[in-house]
Amino acid sequence: MLELNSDVADIAEVRRWARSALPELHEDDLMDVQLVVTELVSNVYDHGRFPARLELAGTGRPDGVTVMVEDASPTLPKLRPSSPDSVRGRGLVLVDQLSEKWGVTPRTTGKAVWAVVPCTESA
Repeated sequence: MLELNSDVADIAEVRRWARSALPELHEDDLMDVQLVVTELVSNVYDHGRFPARLELAGTGRPDGVTVMVEDASPTLPKLRPSSPDSVRGRGLVLVDQLSEKWGVTPRTTGKAVWAVVPCTESA
């Protein structure tokens, strides 16, 4: 588990943490997981509230890796269509495309946004 603080996120550091937490993943699968991590963590900094944390579960075989980001905001994310002209707003579209499934679980305080990234390659 990685606790996220309210300072500006060092997304490169978050991606390095994900890499170190999943050393057995094939590089292609790891890149997909890291992209989902990047998008979900960025959403916490853009729309969420602290405290917040990131968890990864699974080894990548056979069920994939579950990425879960919890934060204290009760506002649920919404998948919205993006257009070629939009500068932002593609994060959940990417998560939706890279994940086998994703969703939101309301918590007593806040929510957990999770995604299951399929991992098909062996290291």
